Amino acid sequence: MRLGMGSYARYWASGVPGYPPEHPLRAEGLIEFAARLGLKVVQIADNMPLDAISQERLSKIRDLSQERGIAIEVGTRGITLGHLRRCLKLARFFDSPILRVVVDTSDHHPSPSEVVQLISRVVPHLEDNRVVLAIENHDRFKCRQLVQILEQVNSPWVGICLDTVNSFGALEGPDVVVDTLAPWVVNLHLKDFTVRRAVHMMGFSVEGCPAGEGQLDIPWLLSTMRTHGKDPNAILELWVSPEERLEDTIRKEEQWAVRSVNHLRSFIPD
Repeated sequence: MRLGMGSYARYWASGVPGYPPEHPLRAEGLIEFAARLGLKVVQIADNMPLDAISQERLSKIRDLSQERGIAIEVGTRGITLGHLRRCLKLARFFDSPILRVVVDTSDHHPSPSEVVQLISRVVPHLEDNRVVLAIENHDRFKCRQLVQILEQVNSPWVGICLDTVNSFGALEGPDVVVDTLAPWVVNLHLKDFTVRRAVHMMGFSVEGCPAGEGQLDIPWLLSTMRTHGKDPNAILELWVSPEERLEDTIRKEEQWAVRSVNHLRSFIPD
């Protein structure tokens, strides 16, 4: 297991929709930031879409990552065959062992049976490229549904990118998520959180925090991975609540990333 930085750890800096920074962080800047923190893995996902940039720049990004000794993992959103085939070429170009994918896009929310159909069609291309598709648990599907999808696809080239908080959207906490999905994990999104009752007592607030400062039991998480014989790269992501000024939010995000890496090094020294 290696500790890595995900592009969603710097989401505000890269440009949350509706909150454009004056100088957006790009893939090159993310690689440099990760290198300064001593990390050896960077996962570039759909908030920094690699399929939207030129081949010349892709080559420069690959050259930079190699110069810094950083492995690139490719992430995307959407599971249509044409899109996944294009992204598989990117994964192959960057020598990424996985292609992390979020199933839903803004205009496509496939049913479980449609997910099985679409993923099954791409399996031969995954095998040809020697890339494992890492389906992220992301809001809508409950973990048992994801397991059923994987069982029906029935391929060693398809697994789970386990995110520790996304399944709150499906009313499932980390204990259920980890216990259910651990046998299928090929990639790990390590994201800490807090759940607090609102000041007015009418409800709860679920927010992100630096790794090690919230309610995620990181030692238990990593121990469970080992129990199931899993040794995925652990990719840091952050849910950073905004400040009044965007520049303060971006500064806070960077500070949280540094604090998170410093804490996680006690568990994942590489």
